[in-house]
Amino acid sequence: MKQSKPTKVSSWIRAARLRTLPLALSSVILGSFLAIGSTSYKPGVIALSLFTTLILQILSNFANDYGDAVKGTDNEHRLGPVRTVQSGEISPKEMRRGILISVVLALISGMLLIYLSLGDQWITGLIFLVLGIGSIAAAIKYVVGNNAYGYRGFGDVFVFLFFGLLGVTGTFYLNAHHLPWSIWLPACTIGFFSTGVLNLNNMRDLDNDRDSGKMTIPVRLGSIGAFNYHAMLILLGWIASLLFTLIHYHGIWQLMYLVMIPFFITDLIKIKNTVDKRDLDPFLKRLALSTLAFTILFGIGTIL
Repeated sequence: MKQSKPTKVSSWIRAARLRTLPLALSSVILGSFLAIGSTSYKPGVIALSLFTTLILQILSNFANDYGDAVKGTDNEHRLGPVRTVQSGEISPKEMRRGILISVVLALISGMLLIYLSLGDQWITGLIFLVLGIGSIAAAIKYVVGNNAYGYRGFGDVFVFLFFGLLGVTGTFYLNAHHLPWSIWLPACTIGFFSTGVLNLNNMRDLDNDRDSGKMTIPVRLGSIGAFNYHAMLILLGWIASLLFTLIHYHGIWQLMYLVMIPFFITDLIKIKNTVDKRDLDPFLKRLALSTLAFTILFGIGTIL
């Protein structure tokens, strides 16, 4: 039976990589919960924060699809899902147009978010605008261009900063207009867990990345070192969240997120025992969903 050709709509949906979106939204969700817990929040700001982050993640996915295909990193040896530019479903020209549209949407949404939150606080608003433009530039330059930092092993820093620290603290500040130092602890947790997802992706693609000249952390550390690094990210994430709970403890319900510990430990054991790198792929989704579940439980605990 002849396989039907995928439609453009389905190809664009695949290029958006929906399975990455829950992880990207975790930082905004947690920042929003923390703001609600402080009784300083604006529903409109939360909604626009979620939408802006969603667009930024899709932009990043489009840029990765395009950049790795152009550089030849996406090839028949790659173990992950076949991407749309690599397969020819979307042409490089079409993907560049998709990237441009995503940039425009992110800028419009981001500026509306800043205006709704800060109004005429121009200096603070300008700082957030610069951070927003930096997020857009970082999403594109991860694998696109001659000096793509993802090919030099700095992708982990980008994910930790933008999908962890900036996502949580920025969302909290745009709602509450102040930033207690302790908010950085759960922000670090989401940053570490998000970096763990990227590290799993790079562990899966270690061999092909090495052959393609993409010097990710796993390529530099090797398989054993990459797993140890991954375990450290998960451990540091839990330590940061536990410290926040100790500082702000107010009741037993605040500990409900601890039910997620067995899921993280079980996956670490399975990852350590995985021989075929192709079998690492399901753990990306598992860690992303575990992070989202952790975020929701942690957030609910802070407001009960």
